Amino acid sequence: MTTIALHEMIPGFGPGVDGAYDRLDHDLLVRAYRYSDVAHAGQVRHSGEPYVSHCVEVARILADLQLDTTTVACGLLHDIVEDTDITVEDVAREFGPEIAQIVDGLTKIANLPLSSREERQVENYRKLLLSIAKDARVILIKLADRLHNMRTLDWLAPEKRRRVAQETRDLYAPLAHRFGMAKVRWELEDLAFKYLEPEAYKSLAKMVAAKRGEREALIAQMKEPLEKRLTDAGIADVEVTGRPKHLWSIYKKMQQRDRPYEDIYDLLAIRVIVPNVLECYHALGVIHDGWTPVQERIKDYIAQPKSNGYQSLHTTVFGPGRQLFEIQIRTRDMHRTADYGIAAHWLYKESAKSADELDKALAWFRQVLELQMDAETPGEFLEFLKLDLYQDEIFLFTPTGDVIQLPKGATPLDFAFAVHSQVGAHCAGAKVNGRIAPLSRELKNSETVEILTNPNAKPSRDWLAHVRTGKARHK
Repeated sequence: MTTIALHEMIPGFGPGVDGAYDRLDHDLLVRAYRYSDVAHAGQVRHSGEPYVSHCVEVARILADLQLDTTTVACGLLHDIVEDTDITVEDVAREFGPEIAQIVDGLTKIANLPLSSREERQVENYRKLLLSIAKDARVILIKLADRLHNMRTLDWLAPEKRRRVAQETRDLYAPLAHRFGMAKVRWELEDLAFKYLEPEAYKSLAKMVAAKRGEREALIAQMKEPLEKRLTDAGIADVEVTGRPKHLWSIYKKMQQRDRPYEDIYDLLAIRVIVPNVLECYHALGVIHDGWTPVQERIKDYIAQPKSNGYQSLHTTVFGPGRQLFEIQIRTRDMHRTADYGIAAHWLYKESAKSADELDKALAWFRQVLELQMDAETPGEFLEFLKLDLYQDEIFLFTPTGDVIQLPKGATPLDFAFAVHSQVGAHCAGAKVNGRIAPLSRELKNSETVEILTNPNAKPSRDWLAHVRTGKARHK
């Protein structure tokens, strides 16, 4: 069956990006679509469209992420148990246990005897997290579902719009980030921004559009000499492109630095893609030889990848007219992982390397699950979850050279509990880079931290004011 036939059989589905749909099992997708269409018959969205059109859009987002047939089929079936009379057992009989388990993981818990909306919401989050631990494809479908709901938010009542946008900002965009899915995260953040701060969004969008020509001209001035230098240095197959900044990240920088739009120099961003890791470092040397770098803005995420698998070299240099340019250097594999995160692993899921990378990507997630088992109230669980979805992270060293990753703003107390619960519980002091430091001191990237313990020392209530990780706060 061709892509065109699939498009005819599933209205609104396709054609795919660069033949992305050709590798899918079209017969299974058509069967899933028909099953969903019959089950959702008579149901309409707030826009007036048949409900099944939403299921098709979710499946299309998943197909464009180049996911496997099972995941795309689950996109077509994702609301079937929650919103129709179909049961998980019916889905298992029709499509097998794998698809049934994923659809069950996406289904909110019905008829919970809970006293508040918050409790119900928390129990649904708990179920979602446990389902992700069993099969990470659950979060990919959940994010695709949320992305399409955010794209069509205009049809909801203003109060519900705000509630959905706030939940997206607090939970789903950070989850997309922690699973390394930058493209999905950026769109979710910008859409949440549009509905939560509509005036600021409109004003910034207007400024960005007005300056687009000027920005593109500056990037062109840097791009051409940069491309020439890299090629002259013998780096073959190099790709240099301007990199758009999304609105929410610009707005956050303006707020954090209390600076107008014109002063946010990270707006001029360039990406350099090279064939292999060796050429990444070669390119960095060529760039620093040709342009003066800003020392404190050189970051090596290749040697020390972020916990979501992100790898790149970052540097900021003075370009034409002393204008600052932020440059990212990476390989094509790193670029795909940066955009698609764990979704990229399903392209090559047969390989052992991919399975190992996926396991690493879920390591932080297992820590969240450990904590949420101990949470006593819905509020406590939500606090743990939000703490562990912190976006920026730093890399620290133990005196023996082991690397510990913590959220930006973490203190020696967070470090102590990250090493071991007992080290945290008996922490009596800390040395940072060989000098005694207060337990409340914010740690900086690449520092060496030594925790001083005493068997008689025990946690103090004051420590709660100085910890940033869910684990430290809970213990």
